[in-house]
Amino acid sequence: MTVRRTILKQDLVKKLYPDSVSVDAAMQQLRRDIELCPELKAQIANTGHTKRHYYNKQQLLLILEHFCITHEEFEQL
Repeated sequence: MTVRRTILKQDLVKKLYPDSVSVDAAMQQLRRDIELCPELKAQIANTGHTKRHYYNKQQLLLILEHFCITHEEFEQL
C-alpha cells in the first residue's frame, strides 16, 4: 500500500480522534500529544519543513508509529 506524499492535518486528526467535538479540538489534542513526547517532536522537526497545513510522508509515518497504528489500519479508519 502506498503512502501519499502529504496529508492534510485536519484529515489526520479526523481519523485519529473521531469522537472529538470539533476539528479544532482534535488539532489541539494532537498538538498536546506531540508536546508530551519530546522525542516525537524532535523527530517530526528533523524530517523537514512542510506547508503549514500538511504533514509530509515521514512525519505521518512517525505519528502513526507513535500511536501504534499501521498504515493499513490508518487507511481503514
